[in-house]
Amino acid sequence: MLSKVTLNDTDLSVSRLCYGTNMLGWQIDQARSNAILDRFAELGGNFIDSARSYGDWMPDAPKGASERAIGAWLKGQKREDFVVATKGGFFDMRVGDYRNRVNPTDIASDLNESLDHLGVDRIDLYWLHMDNAETPVGELIDYLNEAKAAGKIGWFGASNWTDARVLEANAYASANGKTGFVAVEPFWGLAKPHEMNAMQQGYQLYFEDHGGALKDAGLAVIPYCSQSRGYFAMLEQGEDAVSDTLKGFYDNPVNKARFAAAQAVAQRHGATVSEIGLAYLLNQPQQVVPIFGASTPARIEESVKAAAITLSADELAELRAA
Repeated sequence: MLSKVTLNDTDLSVSRLCYGTNMLGWQIDQARSNAILDRFAELGGNFIDSARSYGDWMPDAPKGASERAIGAWLKGQKREDFVVATKGGFFDMRVGDYRNRVNPTDIASDLNESLDHLGVDRIDLYWLHMDNAETPVGELIDYLNEAKAAGKIGWFGASNWTDARVLEANAYASANGKTGFVAVEPFWGLAKPHEMNAMQQGYQLYFEDHGGALKDAGLAVIPYCSQSRGYFAMLEQGEDAVSDTLKGFYDNPVNKARFAAAQAVAQRHGATVSEIGLAYLLNQPQQVVPIFGASTPARIEESVKAAAITLSADELAELRAA
């Protein structure tokens, strides 16, 4: 069973793992989505992450497919039992709008759509899906505080932002008596990416290399890609099990040693390499709540096992230094 932690400086009590729902509602139908979410809840999971844009890359799926699937499931649940996070400010792929939409007007539009799709009055944790260096941080913090005061969001965080911009935003909030970002949602897993190849696929600012000052800023860290897209799990099956695209994504010389270290630590704990990848994040010195993906209830069960693994400081160093 998953235990709960209270996110730093909030009233949000969340499970130690967060379920990422980007496949729900388009790749996974409603019945299967319900079964997955049911199993997550049965195992103590209450923290669910989505985005206004999830599913919009599929023309035949409904707009906001992931949020709609969550909303349909929530109708049969006690709303107060779950912490729902979603993101806004991404491209509007349905209409081919690829300008940077991180500004108060577009975020307000996305937020209202998310509330409608989810069928809720309030989003517990609202993320800005990306950053826009041309929008002053003060404008964003001011709008998010207005949305919080209106009861549309409980708390808010930043995904895919540089550490400098997050700290600038929170300094503005502090100086003006306002709420700042309480969490960050970065790209982070045990396997290190090939930075250029990852950027070409839309992944950037790998946290270990670019998180810098955020590691000691007191913010909750809620990383996506926490299982490294299944890279090490596939390697266990042999090189041929890894697609060329994924090989290119993780074409980093440190990964050979990290994979070997993960295998050694996994054997020590009677665990799988995938479980050790999640445990690596769960056992960091700062507050880390990894987002994981699962396409079946059985996959939920496998990932939840990681929360029971305690890694020593020496083991964390062994994995990190490899």
